[in-house]
Amino acid sequence: MATEEQMNQLKSKVRGSVITPSDDNYDQARAVYNAMIDKRPALIVQCVDVADVIAAVEFGRESGMDVAIRGGGHNGPGLGTVDDGLVIDLGRMRGVEVDPPNRTVRAQGGCVWGDVDHATHAFGLAAPGGFVSSTGVGGLTLGGGVGYLARRIGMTVDNLLSADVVLADGRFVTASESENADLLWALRGGGGNFGVVTSFEFRLHAVDTVYGGPMVWPMERAAEILAAWRDDIRQAPEEHSGWFGFLTVPPGPPFPEEYHLHKMCGVLWCDTGPMDEAEQRFAKIRQEFGAPAIDFAGPIPWPALVSMFDPLFPPGLQWYWKSDFLGEITDDLIAIEAEHGAELPTMLSGAHIYPIDGAVQRVGNGDTAFAYRDANFIQMISAVDPDPANNERMIEWARNYWQAVHEHAIGGGYVNMSMVDEGQDQVKATYRGNYDRLVEVKNKYDPTNFFHVNQNIKPTA
Repeated sequence: MATEEQMNQLKSKVRGSVITPSDDNYDQARAVYNAMIDKRPALIVQCVDVADVIAAVEFGRESGMDVAIRGGGHNGPGLGTVDDGLVIDLGRMRGVEVDPPNRTVRAQGGCVWGDVDHATHAFGLAAPGGFVSSTGVGGLTLGGGVGYLARRIGMTVDNLLSADVVLADGRFVTASESENADLLWALRGGGGNFGVVTSFEFRLHAVDTVYGGPMVWPMERAAEILAAWRDDIRQAPEEHSGWFGFLTVPPGPPFPEEYHLHKMCGVLWCDTGPMDEAEQRFAKIRQEFGAPAIDFAGPIPWPALVSMFDPLFPPGLQWYWKSDFLGEITDDLIAIEAEHGAELPTMLSGAHIYPIDGAVQRVGNGDTAFAYRDANFIQMISAVDPDPANNERMIEWARNYWQAVHEHAIGGGYVNMSMVDEGQDQVKATYRGNYDRLVEVKNKYDPTNFFHVNQNIKPTA
């Protein structure tokens, strides 16, 4: 534990807030997005600039505390906090700087994707984020970054140009193709193992109004719709995308009252091609798939699509995730999906299948730390509810579902949708042939494993 003298020194070096369990705002400060995580850190440093981060890292090293890094605070397994340790909270560092002529954006480490989308949309540009605008930029990026734009312009890490990083020894470095290139390679999917990333620089793309939104069909058509979606995505141009999911219709507008709380299946589309071509593609989809029971697909501003379901998933819900990488979606797998997807345990629980072919596969398995470029899809199973009393049955459903799907999967699991209870073998499976190279980078930049509150890559140094 830290001495009183060390605490006083920290407070004198930090412009942000230093929060302890005796402070009135402690419970608010320690809360994370997933309410299933209830940890009590000894100290929370809410940083406002890089100098604060350096001071907090030095304090953590000198005090010997376990250290967790929190960016947007969205991490499912709660790796942005730690019992009895130090949380370095970047949540007040949310500056975004857009460079329209060069089509780049720099976002500080506490940003969520809604911050980036708001700033870039004014210029008709976007960086490839995820599926929910409240997702943290740091966590999504460091795990790989799969979203609506993946088929067209690749994963988030494929568009990461540079990163500013505070290392375990307190040094501030930039990782780019021209300096510390090995660190940039590791940050492109290797998680929070190598340092505190205080800002990210991304390549931007022309994305403004897209053709997107949900189409929903009765659950009894799930196998048929999943097969039709699979066939559509596998042959579609890369600007055409969308994920298949099992869902419960929310009990409120704009959803028709006759479907409220019905378990159904659907596709949430995103097409960034020319609008007239998108209109033609979706006329064909409506004909070939059959008329949806609910159809909200149409022209929509990019930020509105990404934030569409944010109100359903505010901070403070109970979350449990499982994931897998899929090669092909066979008819046998479709039958398994339809069986388990029909058994959603709560209104907010769901199962999604995201396409990651196209531009994602033009990058090699070893070109970034993300090692599953040969997969065509990511399976995500999410058990969600506000009531902790439902956790046991939610988790059981998610694990049973995953176990059935896993027999048809490539292996591993998407690090951004994995829980820490899966163990070290799962971490190694996640990185496949890249794991040993990640260990080498860890040995160079964090040989004492200072950053270990994560899906940990253990050093051998």
